[in-house]
Amino acid sequence: MNRSRLSVWLQAFRPFSYTASIIPVFLGAALAYGNPETQWRLLPFVLAASLAIHAGTNLVNEYFDFLKGVDRPDTRGGSRVLPEGLLTPGAVLKAGLICFALTALLGLWFVQLRGRPILLLGLIGMAGGFFYTGFPFFLKYRGFGDPMVFVLMGPLMVIGSFYVLTGTYSHSVLWVSLPVGCLVAAILSANNLRDIEDDTRAGIQTTACLLGFRLAKLEYAALVLAAFGITAVLIILNILPALSLLVLLTAPLAVCNLRSVLRSGNCQPIETLDRKTAALHLTFGVLLILSILLNKTG
Repeated sequence: MNRSRLSVWLQAFRPFSYTASIIPVFLGAALAYGNPETQWRLLPFVLAASLAIHAGTNLVNEYFDFLKGVDRPDTRGGSRVLPEGLLTPGAVLKAGLICFALTALLGLWFVQLRGRPILLLGLIGMAGGFFYTGFPFFLKYRGFGDPMVFVLMGPLMVIGSFYVLTGTYSHSVLWVSLPVGCLVAAILSANNLRDIEDDTRAGIQTTACLLGFRLAKLEYAALVLAAFGITAVLIILNILPALSLLVLLTAPLAVCNLRSVLRSGNCQPIETLDRKTAALHLTFGVLLILSILLNKTG
């Protein structure tokens, strides 16, 4: 059955994963709500920049994972457009670079509006996104993937969104970004757990490969539990409102995920753990954002 070009490119872009970059932007926006300096006209452009850098990172990752032999016809990772011959490696890399160029254009506009701090945040974000799997650093393949994703799609995105919208920085924004950072890192941890055997055969060292399966399972559990623990501490310190206890509604999903990973003796029982963790990240993030907005409007 012939597929349309559009459906193939949608597969390559992996739009289902973009909640991981949408949640940090709206968390930054929720924290900016009520600030008289907030320029809400910028929010759609902040969201566009976040999605563009996420898309660019996905596509560059596709290219280098295929080049490195990480994504092959017999493996499970990535969008599969390159192992299945649906697109050429050059086309995927070019699309990724176009996404980075779009991010850079929006970033330069933000710098003009808000000054040099945004330039620094933007450069860190773009460098991290490209060199995550890109030449010459290949950071994902050297065990730096999980901490990088924690920083880039947690604190960096939340702080960057808040700063573009308000032109200011607050330490509380950093602290509130930490639970979301933990859960987005947990998505990657789950993905790496699933692929640990394939990645080892490909000769790369993800965080999970470096830790080994047993310790990598504990890392996943620690990230999930830390999201709830940090939220509780922030409530006690009055950095988050008591309404943020709403995130406990996601505890059953978290417990289900933890049971599946801690009881697994091999990679097969955690085949869908990355998607289940993405669902946890989304629902947790939405409830956290909602609690902040309800507290500010109540």
